[in-house]
Amino acid sequence: MCDISVREHIRWLPDAASEPTSTIVLTSPERRFVDLRILLAGDEPTSAGEEGGNLPLSRLDWAIAGTSSSTPRRSEDNPPVEYSHAEWHHWINSRTADTANGRMVNPTTGIETDYEELWRSEPIGSVPVSVPVPGAAGATCVVLKMHDDDSRKRGMLVRLGQYCQAVVRRGDLITVERWKWTAADSTGGGWTRQVKIGDGELPTDFATEFGHEAEVGDEVKVGADIWEVVEKS
Repeated sequence: MCDISVREHIRWLPDAASEPTSTIVLTSPERRFVDLRILLAGDEPTSAGEEGGNLPLSRLDWAIAGTSSSTPRRSEDNPPVEYSHAEWHHWINSRTADTANGRMVNPTTGIETDYEELWRSEPIGSVPVSVPVPGAAGATCVVLKMHDDDSRKRGMLVRLGQYCQAVVRRGDLITVERWKWTAADSTGGGWTRQVKIGDGELPTDFATEFGHEAEVGDEVKVGADIWEVVEKS
């Protein structure tokens, strides 16, 4: 099941909850995801930076891409409680360490600490096709993937509803982008880039403007990299 997940806060126990980032996770119907966590600057309440502007790498808290899975579980309580056990398999990671079971290093203290997160699901919007193509169906979700393990390059893009996020890692170099579509009004509208960190090229223009024309198996050349459409719905 696809989802746009927005983090409301993180709480490093026993401290109070706070949200120092703009964190959004896009998960496709086939459970591929791109998770971007951008540090807010000063009193910035919701956005991650000036529209379309490049941000320094220091503003990237975490960028992750991979696949997720969910397994039904039943507790041993009486009466038993049914719940889901979720796992995230990181295919691209801007850090070197993974999280595990609600415990990781607090970046402020440098100490491994228990934490809690509160998330909400944002409704998946319907984005009109800017240039209709006869016979081409619209797309709620498009996923592209790139990998060249010999050159230590991996990338993933998920466009879901009104959001598009992408991350690529080339050796130790990271590039991320986040785009959002808004309805036209007096101040503009359409697809606008909210975040870019890094100097690499990503297929965000293709995904946002021409994703409705794509078919699974199509390839897109961006710079020296070949990206493949691996999912569309």
